[in-house]
Amino acid sequence: MLSLYNTLSKQKEIFNSLNPGKVGMYTCGPTVYGYVHIGNLRSYSNSDILRRYLEYIGYEVRMIKNITDVGHLSDDDVAQGDSGEDKMLKAANREKKTPEEIARFYEEYFKQAEKEMNIIPAHFFPRATAHIPQMIKIIKGLLEKGFAYEKNGNVFFDVTKFEEYGKLSGNTLENLKIGARIEEHPDKINAWDFALWIKAPKEHAMKWESPWSVGYPGWHIECSAMSTEYLGNRLDIHTGAEDNIFPHHEAEIAQTECHTGQKFANYWIHSRLLMVDGAKMAKSKGNFYKLEDIKEKGFSAMDLRILYLSSHYQSRLNFTWEALQQAHKNLQRINDFVLNLEVLTTRNTESTQTFNASAYKEKFEAAMDDNLNTPLALAVTYELITEANKKIDEEKLSSTDAKNILTLWKKINSVFGLILSGQAEIPEEIKKLVAEREAARNGKDFKKSDDLRKLIEEHGFILEDTKDGQKIRLAS
Repeated sequence: MLSLYNTLSKQKEIFNSLNPGKVGMYTCGPTVYGYVHIGNLRSYSNSDILRRYLEYIGYEVRMIKNITDVGHLSDDDVAQGDSGEDKMLKAANREKKTPEEIARFYEEYFKQAEKEMNIIPAHFFPRATAHIPQMIKIIKGLLEKGFAYEKNGNVFFDVTKFEEYGKLSGNTLENLKIGARIEEHPDKINAWDFALWIKAPKEHAMKWESPWSVGYPGWHIECSAMSTEYLGNRLDIHTGAEDNIFPHHEAEIAQTECHTGQKFANYWIHSRLLMVDGAKMAKSKGNFYKLEDIKEKGFSAMDLRILYLSSHYQSRLNFTWEALQQAHKNLQRINDFVLNLEVLTTRNTESTQTFNASAYKEKFEAAMDDNLNTPLALAVTYELITEANKKIDEEKLSSTDAKNILTLWKKINSVFGLILSGQAEIPEEIKKLVAEREAARNGKDFKKSDDLRKLIEEHGFILEDTKDGQKIRLAS
């Protein structure tokens, strides 16, 4: 049975959905004011793995991933994030475009990056700007119930009215240091209250009519409005990166549960942050990487995806170019193995022994059932490759076994989501040695042929002589 670490309970729990066989899953999507980077892509890839495995074990998953195109302010790392400049407007001014032009450009970039990473598209990508009426409705309800208050056209959520505030992050009102790294707002009753609606200055480009003022929504209310609009008042799973836990997800819980009177999400799944060479990624440090930066170095989106798989989602992943190079080698090893299996399935070979592929299936599922342990699931795959290659080398793997292993790989890869190149990657110097050996064989210089074979093997490749010519692959 699948168990997941729930940030809410601070422990692993057996997963049970609200409705048998169905899962409602909400993922915090991008704020489309700039390019998504490899840290963002790690979080989205981890949510994708969760979705894929839920589908693997038989659930019908409905996934919603929002597009934040208003209300996310630049000081979101300061207390409740209701001060500073709107990130969309800031980008619009910087690039001399309209906020809508900025939003659509970076939204399309995000979707293209997800496509290259082979992340299954969400069933719907709701935009915040298209759901202002839903937000206003929730805010009205919170005001009527006494959980929020209005002053000078601004509406704030009163955190003291929600006794369970802090249950996700541990930042209860008793633990918060009032006044620490927080900008006092003259209209707030309590320093840690957060904005639901903000009155816009006259020159503000993004604003809407509301019962309280011409203004715009706070960042937190957006996800509550969009998640409940498409998944109902209760969610099975809410995912995001660990930096969403506070204040964003804490605020989501408070306002949603006060509005609906029900528990909001049963499972909160958070990915740890990605580091680069041991440091936090930042443009100022020169270690801010987009997918294009990965590709310019000669790597692929799939190299990045298998690097993500090699680290547990609850562990911080330290990105280095050396680690990505190893991930590339691991991906090529899988690719070459699959190519060999496909060749074997066409040969109608027999064996007195049967390869026990089902044992590896059980190991893979046990790893994934244990809180999505993808590093262990990958290790099981590498073990499968090593053992199968031994049988291949000993000519003890039948074509039926090859078909069974290939079927198993396809099931495993429905979770991993790797797109293989379908061709062996052989360095140019090895290709030259293979060509020299072919010439030596044709010239009946068998000593030179044998010496070249040994040299090729010393470089980590296996050379096979077949009726179709020389076949080369990576050694297991």
